Amino acid sequence: MINFSYAYEPLAAPWFLFESQFQCAENVIKDLKYADSHEWVKVEGNSATVGITDHAQDHLGDVVYVELPDEGAEVKQGESFGAVESVKATSDVNSPISGKVVEVNTKLNDSPGLVNASPYENGWIIKVELKDADELNSLMDPDKYSKLCEEEDAKH
Repeated sequence: MINFSYAYEPLAAPWFLFESQFQCAENVIKDLKYADSHEWVKVEGNSATVGITDHAQDHLGDVVYVELPDEGAEVKQGESFGAVESVKATSDVNSPISGKVVEVNTKLNDSPGLVNASPYENGWIIKVELKDADELNSLMDPDKYSKLCEEEDAKH
C-alpha cells in the first residue's frame, strides 16, 4: 500500500485529504489492473509494467525523487520495492505482483516528474517477469478501482 510519511509535518493529514475534489474515474485506463494501494499493472505476455496511478500521483503532488530497485531484484506482491518522494510526502510503492525486476525506468532518476506528467506511459517504474500469473486475479479491474477511489474521496 502506498504509505505516506510526512517529511515536513509529522502529524499532517492523510494524503487523500490534500486533493479531495479529484475525480478518480477521469484517468483510469481500461486495459490495466489495479491494486488497492494505488499501483497499476499492464501485462504483456509473461511480463508486467508497474507504476503508481494517476489518482496516487495527483494526491502526492509534485514528485521530486523516485527510489528504484535494482534490476534482478525479486519483488513480492504487497511488499514495498521502492518509494516516491513528493513535495507533500514520501510514500512506499508496493508491488502488485511477484516476480523478478527485469527493467527499471532510469529516466526517473533525472526526471522524477514523469510520474506526474505521464503516470501510465513515461512515468512507469519497473518491469517485472511474472512469477505467478494467478496473482493478477486478486487485482481490481478499472471499474472496481474507480469505485474504490470514489469511495475514498467521498470519505474525505
